[in-house]
Amino acid sequence: MAFFKKILQKISNDDSSQGSKGPPTETAYFGTVKADPNFNAENDAAKLKKAIETKGVDEATIVEVLAKRSNAQRQQLKAAYQQSTGQPLVDALKQALKSDFEELVLALLMTPPEYDAFEMKRAMKGLGTNEAVLSEILGTRSNKEITALKNSFKDVYGKMLEEHVKCEISGNLEATLLALCKATRSEDYKIDDGLAKSDAKTLFEAGENRVGTVCSVLIDVLTSRSESQLCKIFQYYGKYSKKGLAKVLESELHGNFEDCMMTLVKSAWNKPALFAEKLQLAMKGLGTNTDTLTRIIVSRSEIDLLKIIQEYKRMYGKTLQEDILKETSGDYEKILLALCGTQ
Repeated sequence: MAFFKKILQKISNDDSSQGSKGPPTETAYFGTVKADPNFNAENDAAKLKKAIETKGVDEATIVEVLAKRSNAQRQQLKAAYQQSTGQPLVDALKQALKSDFEELVLALLMTPPEYDAFEMKRAMKGLGTNEAVLSEILGTRSNKEITALKNSFKDVYGKMLEEHVKCEISGNLEATLLALCKATRSEDYKIDDGLAKSDAKTLFEAGENRVGTVCSVLIDVLTSRSESQLCKIFQYYGKYSKKGLAKVLESELHGNFEDCMMTLVKSAWNKPALFAEKLQLAMKGLGTNTDTLTRIIVSRSEIDLLKIIQEYKRMYGKTLQEDILKETSGDYEKILLALCGTQ
């Protein structure tokens, strides 16, 4: 959090400070997992069958095959395994593996929308709801990704995601998550300078400049404006406030709603740094939150994990891989490191 406080304070006080929110370069790829140019689904299916049937299970081969194939190739591999053995690959691996290693391997075999839907459902399952996971997923995905997630959620669980959110969440957090579920947020890279100034003033008037915050205004701006537009709003906010938006949110809001708002702010300014922070917190102190480690590393491995690794080193002075080696062990450690690549 200290990293973002410094950055957001700088944004508020420096008109020249800008987030890297230009249109993506078509040839740029920041994932750590790439398609295997020599991929053969039938050969990989045979390798996995042998690895699963080996006495004691050949986990090294499972890691080598699944961590070094793209998600699209894994889907072909699943089909080839089913065709050659008559058994779903997921079922075979569930019987052969256990613990965190099993969880990660099964995550790799889901499509990205299926995995997001699975994580959303798990966050709302049973007693208590993991609101931070809901905010993380809906607050960092594109409109296209949220639409795919919603479709997958309906297909797999037979219920609309929005209905589930309404049953489990209430108040301002519910309103925020439902707004994000609409998948109608602007994704325009062009900045409307006049609108940014107006929104900055509106946010100031709705929060810091009055007793009690008008949360509906905050929700509307943060869930409808593009990330590029939000970065400009953060800059103009400094003309009205000496505190900076991050400190204002901390002082005016609390609990899961504050966490959700901060996720939207951080994601707009520097999404890889947000994920780096979450990974570091997952390994900080006693015990390791393997659910968070698995979710972020798997879901970002073909999107921006390379950038996350770079931000991690910049923010904490050590590599993500160093902390993984320190905080995890066994086959789970090996597959995490394989997904992180050799950087």
